[in-house]
Amino acid sequence: MRTVVVAPDKFKGSLTAEEAAEAIARGVRAVWPNARVIKVPMADGGEGTLRALVRATGGKIFHRRVMGPLGKPVRAAFGVLGDGKTAVIEMAEASGFKLVPAARRNPLVTTTYGTGELILAALRRGCRRLIVGIGGSATNDGGAGMAQALGARLVDARGRGLPRGMGGGALSRVTRVVWPKAEGRNPKAEVLVASDVQNPLVGPRGASAVFGPQKGATPVMVKRLDANLRHWAKLLERDVVSAFGLRISTFPGGGAAGGLGAGLKAFLGARFRPGVEIVIEHARLAEKLRGADLVITGEGRLDRSTLDGKAPLGVARLARRMGVPVIAVGGSLDAAATAAFRRAGFTAVAPLMTESVTLKEAMANAAKLLTAATAWTIRALDAKGRLR
Repeated sequence: MRTVVVAPDKFKGSLTAEEAAEAIARGVRAVWPNARVIKVPMADGGEGTLRALVRATGGKIFHRRVMGPLGKPVRAAFGVLGDGKTAVIEMAEASGFKLVPAARRNPLVTTTYGTGELILAALRRGCRRLIVGIGGSATNDGGAGMAQALGARLVDARGRGLPRGMGGGALSRVTRVVWPKAEGRNPKAEVLVASDVQNPLVGPRGASAVFGPQKGATPVMVKRLDANLRHWAKLLERDVVSAFGLRISTFPGGGAAGGLGAGLKAFLGARFRPGVEIVIEHARLAEKLRGADLVITGEGRLDRSTLDGKAPLGVARLARRMGVPVIAVGGSLDAAATAAFRRAGFTAVAPLMTESVTLKEAMANAAKLLTAATAWTIRALDAKGRLR
């Protein structure tokens, strides 16, 4: 009996990772009816990480009303893993791009305050290890809002505290950061950031220049936001991390989520690790791959960005080390990257979209097409004897 491990990420806009795994499993069984199929939905630190980790560990999901990116209340989730001590937080739940209508996208005003409220809720439940996924942000406030929610006081030139939930456009008004835990930051919690972003906080590769336009920033706004984050970095280096000698403006990953990476590092002493590695570890994927005949992964689009550390690449690297063939199935495939996928260890890559299928059709019928593409690919590989 063949054993097939199915470990896809989400197909953004069409299928969750769980739905994708089920669709792929149907494709496997269409060819190999008696196969043992092990479904392991994946994520890489962005949307889906919360549920992937909770599902993998038998944990629970909790909901809170918190401040959304535009200052209005939203209902957001966080998870507690099966050990009862580790919380997982997706900043996009409280401060995400998906919560801001297109006409209101403005990183000058969006805030990470709600993310801080989720962190506080997890700490109040007794969690002392936090995994924070920081993909999909709508913000560019350097984590200032998060810090306010956790107790930081941001003071202006007149000695007055600035209002809670301020956005990146107001950082220039801050002259002092009062952080009660500055001496030891937060010794009660270990914080692990799930992120593959290596961009620094400021400069041409910084949060504002690279990610600001995606959040609605005009060129003029980008310059203002970048200047504000430079100012913010100097304040953090003086008032929060002076004892640690940390260069907030330049460390890799500080620019993730509009500078939330820098805020988590400064205020909570966070460590950074690729999100897919965290999910692979907690899902015990290596254990499930032992003795497998095939692993199938995938995501919405397979292109060179997939090979920059996204979930399918993490799965393929592990499978390759364990000698298990790996197939990637995607909503669409950048044909120019096919050779790069093979060099990275993929046995085959296959798209749902063909010349006869439009993007709209692929999005509407993703599950059906994913099942069909999986079955077609397995048949092709089996006919060539690669998996025997």
